Amino acid sequence: MNCNRFRPSATRRDMLRASACGFGHLMLSALAGGQAGAASPSASPGGTHFAPRAKRVIFLFMWGGPSHVDLFDPKPRLNRHAGESLAGSDVGVSRNQLGKILGSPFQFQQHGDSGIWMSELMPNLARHADKLCVLRSLHTNGSAHGEALLRLHTGQANLVRPSVGAWVSYGLGSESENLPAFITISPPRGHGGVQNYGNAFLPAIHQGTAIGSAEIPIAKAVIPNLVNDRLTPGWQRRQLDFVQSRNRKHLAQAEVDQGIEGLIESYELAYRMQSTGPQIMSLDDESQATLDLYGVGAGPSDNFGRQCLLARKFAERGVRYIQVSTDYTWDHHQKVEKGLIDEASKVDLPIAGLLEDLDQRGLLDDTLVLWGGEFGRTPTAENGDGRNHHPQAFTVWMAGGGVRPGLTYGATDEFGYAPVENPIHMHDLHATLLHLLGLDHERLTYRHAGRDFRLTDVHGKVAYPILS
Repeated sequence: MNCNRFRPSATRRDMLRASACGFGHLMLSALAGGQAGAASPSASPGGTHFAPRAKRVIFLFMWGGPSHVDLFDPKPRLNRHAGESLAGSDVGVSRNQLGKILGSPFQFQQHGDSGIWMSELMPNLARHADKLCVLRSLHTNGSAHGEALLRLHTGQANLVRPSVGAWVSYGLGSESENLPAFITISPPRGHGGVQNYGNAFLPAIHQGTAIGSAEIPIAKAVIPNLVNDRLTPGWQRRQLDFVQSRNRKHLAQAEVDQGIEGLIESYELAYRMQSTGPQIMSLDDESQATLDLYGVGAGPSDNFGRQCLLARKFAERGVRYIQVSTDYTWDHHQKVEKGLIDEASKVDLPIAGLLEDLDQRGLLDDTLVLWGGEFGRTPTAENGDGRNHHPQAFTVWMAGGGVRPGLTYGATDEFGYAPVENPIHMHDLHATLLHLLGLDHERLTYRHAGRDFRLTDVHGKVAYPILS
């Protein structure tokens, strides 16, 4: 598959493929779902390599790096030795001193029949402890946010690569004719920006549809160019039919052109979304009980509650990959206690509501919910009462979608500095996520610039012990 076929005589086709003009093309980069080119060349006719455990993913992204040792990975030695110097030899590194140990101000307790440890910061999520599969041994590369975000979202940081959602869209396509396969709600504008939901060299149809951005309240966000107040649907259809007739003529002349094929599909999707998008974006059809479940209208939880509720609505209508992002507010280089209290109050109730709602609707079994940030935080202090970036070890959790509920997998040392049991690299997390969707990360490839690329590059191992 090659979407970079250029010929000197094809100036209009190149213009349509590369420009941001014409009907619907303003939406092309935003409406990159659909089914054109959806199946991997090596996938089965059904779009998967083997029977999937999950049909879709909801990724709850905590931008900034939540502190694992204050949330899901209790370390009593941090409090016993608070204020003392942490020697490199205590955690198996060559540096003499790593800084002053900072204890956690939060109480930890085991929850559910499974006894999963969680801090007091997440009391509502704690009610769903038996649904969680907590992975305590994640590690990645890059101590800067930009590099870590790109590795989390694309697997690479030094070159432009397709995002996870774009790979899922390419591998599976969309279950809906009227919605894209990949939607990102309130995505980050910084630290990689559009690369975090971009398609790179995959056909443009697989880029994520962005709704708002992290710093904009979701109640004010819209899908760009979704409504045309100047033309009736009938006139828009006539206009689109004319443009599409020109596109199909050029496609017939070219015989094979992934750019034009994707353009045609995206135009049609943009038109069809007019009848579906506004209804989904509105919460007017939700009961007061559902709004309360997500914390909509309840102070600090209102914004993230709206985001999570939108994620459920998109999930039940066939979107394959939905990302929900917080603002850049988990980066606690100082005042980590106050910062975590504030952030947990925004997301705890909405996340618990999402898990409960998915479960009640029978969606949790085939929806993989993933929670996490780009890295963790140091067990040592920064600026007196903060924690620095820490890619060496951090925690994420999954729920539903074929993972073992009530499981704690992997472990870090007594200070939470590095994995000492069942380490999981970012490539392993990506390989496992694709596996749960029925996709073999080694076979989900795309030929570009003379070689076959994949999300995990030449790395990645599926974490089979966490599968149900």
